[in-house]
Amino acid sequence: MLTPAVLFPVMLVEGPVATLVAGSLVGAGALGWWPVWLAATAADLIADSLLFLLGRYGTGRRTERLLGRLGLTAARWQELRTAVRSQLPRVVIGAKLVDVGAVPAFLATGMAGVPYRRFLAWNAPLTAARAAVLTGLGALLGGQLADRVVAQPWLAVVAGLALGLALLAVHTVIARITRRTAAHR
Repeated sequence: MLTPAVLFPVMLVEGPVATLVAGSLVGAGALGWWPVWLAATAADLIADSLLFLLGRYGTGRRTERLLGRLGLTAARWQELRTAVRSQLPRVVIGAKLVDVGAVPAFLATGMAGVPYRRFLAWNAPLTAARAAVLTGLGALLGGQLADRVVAQPWLAVVAGLALGLALLAVHTVIARITRRTAAHR
């Protein structure tokens, strides 16, 4: 039987897509909204916290050498720390809006020495809201497709592939824009 607990590991790895899929199952009547929302929120908070903690405690000589190779000199490092600390709300909101930005944003937040409670105070409500929106969008999609899928099961496969390809395209475009923006700086 499919439960949000089964989807939880997938939500840890690829939260937005898994949350949309789980939401579509909510719309089709196969899962409850609250358990899916709770699983999506918990998975996202755990993944974000792991990135934060990796940034906080993943420092060492190898990390310093890698950051030096990437051009993060001592002066730039101090600028980054100051910027992340002073603009934490923007960092977290940006990471939630552009999922690919979460990895560097939350690693930098941890490395900047932002207190975990402050990070969580901004991250938790935004994560809960994002999980609600994605679950709701999935439920709308699932509700509209449920009747058609019962009559024509191949539509579920086509819809899943189309959604996956659309999200992959959006992810690719955002990643390219991010790289171009970083290269121009």
